Amino acid sequence: MRAAPGRPAGARLSPRRLFFAVEPPADACRHLDRVLAPLRAAPGGPRWSRPERWHLTLLFLGAVPHTAVPGLVADAAPAVAGTPPMTLRLAGGGRFGPLRRPQVAWAGLDGDVAPLVALAGRLGAVARRLGLPVEDRPFRPHLTLGRWRPGHPADGTLTDRLAGYRGPEWPVHEVRLVESHLGADARHETLATWPVG
Repeated sequence: MRAAPGRPAGARLSPRRLFFAVEPPADACRHLDRVLAPLRAAPGGPRWSRPERWHLTLLFLGAVPHTAVPGLVADAAPAVAGTPPMTLRLAGGGRFGPLRRPQVAWAGLDGDVAPLVALAGRLGAVARRLGLPVEDRPFRPHLTLGRWRPGHPADGTLTDRLAGYRGPEWPVHEVRLVESHLGADARHETLATWPVG
């Protein structure tokens, strides 16, 4: 076996940080971003994430060995293929964590949420068959808007202002397998896509 260029022979590739996701379209993100503008300026808010990084995580896999990626891509195809057409909208909002020490600010979903939950379950089953660790808790579809920093003043009521929010509807066109690159050059890289419906 030949080593990759710039990599010593016998060097091991580090695991890849992967997740399956659906991305809302740009107009839905812009709509929500306008609504969030006054919340971003309020004291006690989380570190808000940028709209261009927003996505609906269906399954977070964490560190996946390079050798498992081809099987994951192949086995995810039939799991996604059985998904009916879906229409969603970003709606409502809330937080994970207690009021005094909130952790995550999120926007919720309306529309064809049941098929989305079923799809997340099928992708979890694929990962388990491949021996990848999967969290054993119910899937709660949401879009992460930001995270509060531990030890900083936090206003856990901010997301209550999203209770009546209803964004535009949009069809789900595809599911993505995404690699998250951390560090100074943090970015998301799409490794594979599958059409929905």
